[in-house]
Amino acid sequence: MAMNAIQAGKTTVVTGGAAGIGLAAAQRFAQKGMNIVLVDVRAELFEAAENLLSAKGAPNVMTRQVDVSDRVAVKALEGEIADRFGGVDVLMCNAGTQPGSDIFDSTKTWDQVLSVNLGGVINFCQIFVPAMMSRGDAGLVINTGSKQGITTPPGDPAYNVSKAGVKVFTEALQHHLRENTSKVTAHLLVPGFVFTDLTRHGRNEKPAGAWTPEQTADFMIDSLARKDFYIICPDNDVSRAVDEKRMAWAMGDIIENRPPLSRWHSDWASSFDKFSKGD
Repeated sequence: MAMNAIQAGKTTVVTGGAAGIGLAAAQRFAQKGMNIVLVDVRAELFEAAENLLSAKGAPNVMTRQVDVSDRVAVKALEGEIADRFGGVDVLMCNAGTQPGSDIFDSTKTWDQVLSVNLGGVINFCQIFVPAMMSRGDAGLVINTGSKQGITTPPGDPAYNVSKAGVKVFTEALQHHLRENTSKVTAHLLVPGFVFTDLTRHGRNEKPAGAWTPEQTADFMIDSLARKDFYIICPDNDVSRAVDEKRMAWAMGDIIENRPPLSRWHSDWASSFDKFSKGD
């Protein structure tokens, strides 16, 4: 069902689509002959992105500078796209920010992170998906989460909270779609270490351990073809097996009544090391 939405002549919306994973995914959709709507706040990137997607085969490329946290602007965009293309077949909620955070918000970044990373996903899904369902055609929603929203490592709590929220919201969305026998399906994209503007941190060359956005987009498309809901991407440093160990340990904190984030707790470090090695 998911791949039935990725067809020539159909329309996809990608937030945070002017660069990185969003643009790489948009290229895959363009190669299928889809109309592309790129949503981003970085309008200076639109011309290059539009030229690239047109060259990749997109018959129509529409770019709009929209703050995904602005519900009024998102609603206006939905109406504009419906008027121009008749509706949306693929919605990829990918816009995100990671300025850093601390637990007591001395950096004053919590509102920004939550309103973009989580609020943006909720806004687009609540405004776009009902119309996608009502059309009765195959449809696809892809929400970009993070492994930090699953294992929640210390160091950036606002980002972790936002991405944990995206996971929970997308699970609930897919349950709703399934229980209502909709032809629209939702999926959670969980990238590994990907070299993008979000992870660049002043570097000009891709670290050896990182994947490219293009590798991530290819893995996403392959996973959608398998009908995966959880699209857990590896990278050049961390395999799927390692990810599974880390996620299982995180859930074990609850089941075994260990201290929270015990993976980083000095009293549990050796236990986690043995567990991760399969001892």
